[in-house]
Amino acid sequence: MILKRFFQTLRLGVYSLLLHKLRSGLAVLGILIGITAVIWLVAMGEGVSYQAQQQIKDLGATNIIVRSVRPAQQGSSASSGLFLEYGLLREDFDLIVSNIRRATSDVLEQIVPLREIKKEARRHDLNLDVRVVGCTPEYLDLNHLTIDRGRFLTDSDNNPPENVAVLAAEAAKSLFPLENPINQTIQIDADFYRIVGVTEDRDPTAAIGGSLDSQDYNLDVYIPLATLRARIGDMIFTSRSGSREGEIVQLSQITIGLKDLTYVDAISEIVRKIVLEKHPNKDVKVIVPKELLRQAALLRMMFNVLLILIAGISLVVGGIGIMNIMLATVTERTREIGIRRALGAKRRNVIAQFLVESVVLTGIGGGLGVAFGFLCKPTINFARDLVMEISPETANTLPTTILELQPIIAPWSIIASLLISVGVGLIFGMYPAYRAANMDPIEALRHE
Repeated sequence: MILKRFFQTLRLGVYSLLLHKLRSGLAVLGILIGITAVIWLVAMGEGVSYQAQQQIKDLGATNIIVRSVRPAQQGSSASSGLFLEYGLLREDFDLIVSNIRRATSDVLEQIVPLREIKKEARRHDLNLDVRVVGCTPEYLDLNHLTIDRGRFLTDSDNNPPENVAVLAAEAAKSLFPLENPINQTIQIDADFYRIVGVTEDRDPTAAIGGSLDSQDYNLDVYIPLATLRARIGDMIFTSRSGSREGEIVQLSQITIGLKDLTYVDAISEIVRKIVLEKHPNKDVKVIVPKELLRQAALLRMMFNVLLILIAGISLVVGGIGIMNIMLATVTERTREIGIRRALGAKRRNVIAQFLVESVVLTGIGGGLGVAFGFLCKPTINFARDLVMEISPETANTLPTTILELQPIIAPWSIIASLLISVGVGLIFGMYPAYRAANMDPIEALRHE
């Protein structure tokens, strides 16, 4: 009986709305735009957040990165011709390894030291500014590099130091445009290095916050760490504005890879204590990507809340439109309300009638909004492809985040959108429904 009465009320509500198709359609359109905005904005926010978190995960969420930092307060000493000595020492590397192993057993997966220097690589009449990276064999897997041809560095290349090198993809193309670089030689300073491998092209990593700088791996030359120390040394000269500066750095970075995320906090505290004791002038920085993951998750939540608030404004505007239409409907149907009350209809029946009509409007708008919400990804891809086809120059100026953005529809945004649309109907339909129910039946019958 109750179900039958509900369907009768629903049928009557739909019939009443169809009597004013344009007015009802505009009300539905307002809700549709609001719901679509919620889903689209959340999807794009999820896509941007996913990109940021993937960049952090590529660095290794179980890694602790210790980097040498040039002390800003000592910059003037370098410009006066003195050697500036700063950063990580080889004894720091040994101390970190021994302390970690002493504190906990079997948690250290790998620890990778490296030294990086800007140099010019030469081959015949070709010159190229490269980043020379002195490293160990573990560097390949640590940075997700892939060998295109040849091999990467091995332990035997470091002991004794061998003059061998692995070229990154772009460096190999620039120095060997028409030849296979394997077993060819390049010159760095006064030394010649035999090419034993070439890595595949790798997308650069974007800078994340103020903790990690962007990295472009495609112009690198990888040589054994021991070879860099023996051939190039720790002391580097640079020329600036006609003056020569010098700096002494033993290691640029130490990356500590752990077996489990649960050990990161404890081990990072051990490393920080060592760094603070050995480097009171703060020429070393400890970076924990796990902290960046937490920050990224917090930013994602804040971003979603902001987007929902912005889209919520559209829903409020749509809700006001619903209330306006329902108030007009109450005025137009005053005589009908009086007749229903005179025939025995109770206040709750009148309230139910107008609430059903309000919820039907917002429900239809919400359903259509969800349907349009699923068009987010194909629409974004179509618009991006259209811009790239019509104006490639404009497309090339767009940030990488926009060019690579892939919206991700969040299931919770679909459920929330439907609940919000129904809630808008109930909230903004409540006042018109109560106004209709509280009419005096006799005065309503006299209404023309």
